Amino acid sequence: MDKVKVGIIGIGNMGSGHCNTLLSNQVPEMELIAVADLKESRRNWAKENLPESVMIFENGDVLIEAKVCDAVIVATPHYDHPRLVMKTLEYGQHALSEKPAGVYTKQVRQMNEAAAKSNLVFAMMFNQRTNHVYRKMYELVHGGTLGAIKRVNWIITDWYRTQAYYNSGEWRATWEGEGGGVLLNQCPHNLDLLQWICGMPNKVQAFCHNGKWHDIEVEDDVTAYLEYPGGATGVFVTTTGDAPGTNRFEITLEKGKLVCEEDKLTLFELETSEREYCYSATEGFKKPEGHDVILETDGKNPQHVGVLNAFAGKILHGTPLVAEGTEGINGLTLSNAMHLSSWINKPVELPFDEELFLTELNKRRADSKLKKNVKETVYNTESSYGSEKK
Repeated sequence: MDKVKVGIIGIGNMGSGHCNTLLSNQVPEMELIAVADLKESRRNWAKENLPESVMIFENGDVLIEAKVCDAVIVATPHYDHPRLVMKTLEYGQHALSEKPAGVYTKQVRQMNEAAAKSNLVFAMMFNQRTNHVYRKMYELVHGGTLGAIKRVNWIITDWYRTQAYYNSGEWRATWEGEGGGVLLNQCPHNLDLLQWICGMPNKVQAFCHNGKWHDIEVEDDVTAYLEYPGGATGVFVTTTGDAPGTNRFEITLEKGKLVCEEDKLTLFELETSEREYCYSATEGFKKPEGHDVILETDGKNPQHVGVLNAFAGKILHGTPLVAEGTEGINGLTLSNAMHLSSWINKPVELPFDEELFLTELNKRRADSKLKKNVKETVYNTESSYGSEKK
C-alpha cells in the first residue's frame, strides 16, 4: 500500500477542514476517497466542492459497511464517536477520532477495549500535542531536572464564542446533542495537555455555570480545583464568554516555574530546590536565587496536518502516533469529574462512579431540547486552534 485510502464521517466544521487538508496534498500518504453526512446540505456541499472520484454516503454506517476505505476519520457530534470507531474497527479499517473521545467514560472504556482486541491503528485528533511549546513543557516536566510539580494553574478563557456560533447547529450546546459545553467542545485539547504534561489528579471540585453568558443549556463558564497524588494542587478556569480572553498555563515545580502564554514559553530556574532551601536557609524572608533560562524549541506546530501525517505513517510504516486513541479517556475523565462535582456539589475522587455520572447526565438529557429555527453555518476553524500553525 502506497497511500491510505481515507473516508471522513461528518463533514461539518472539522470534517470539511480535513477534506481540504487532504485535497491540498498536505498529507501525501493519504487519499480522500469517501465522505458521509446525515445532512443533505453537507452532501450537496460535497457534490459541489469535492472531486467526482470521492464517494458520498448518506451516513457513516453505510460508508463503513462499504469497506472501500483503509481508514476512517470520525468527525461527527460527540455521542457517536465511540460507536462509529468501534464499527470501523469491526469492519477491519483503521480509525481516527476527533475530540472528545466520547461524552462519558463508560462509553469510551468500551471503545478502548474493542481497540485493544484489534490489530488496527486507533488515533485521537489531539493536534495541540504537536505545538512546540507544549512539547517542550512535556520534555521539561518529565525530564525530572526541575523536580516534582507543586502547583498548576491554567486560565484558558480565549475560547470566545458568540450566540451565532451556538445557533449554527441544532445539536450544539445541548445535553442531548453534544453532552456538554466548553469542557466537552473547546477544552478537550487543554484537558488532554493538562494530564499529558502534569499527570492525572486524584480529586476534583468544580463549579460549572450553565448558560451564564449565552442562551444555551450547558456550561459556558467553569472553575475547577485539582489535587494530585504527590501533594500538588491546581486550578483550571475556562469560559467562552470572556473578551479579550487569557491563555496562561503555569507549572510551579520544586526547582523553577514554567509559564506558557501567547505561544511563548519561559522558565525561571532556581539555583537549589525550594524544598531543600526552605529547611536549610537561615533567613526568614529571603527567596531562593534563580535565573531566567532561554529555551530552545524546534518551532514546529503542524496541528491537524501533523496528526494526519503521523496517522498515515503509523499505518504504512509503524511510526509513532501523536496520540494513541486509547489516551482519549484521560482528558474526558477530567471533564466528567468536573461535571459530576458541580452536579452533586462536592469534591469527586478519581476514579469516580461512572454509573452515577451517567445517571446524572441522563437526567439532563431527558430535559434537553434540540434547537429550532437554526441558521446552519459551517465555520473555518483554523483560527480556533489556540496557536498559529507552522
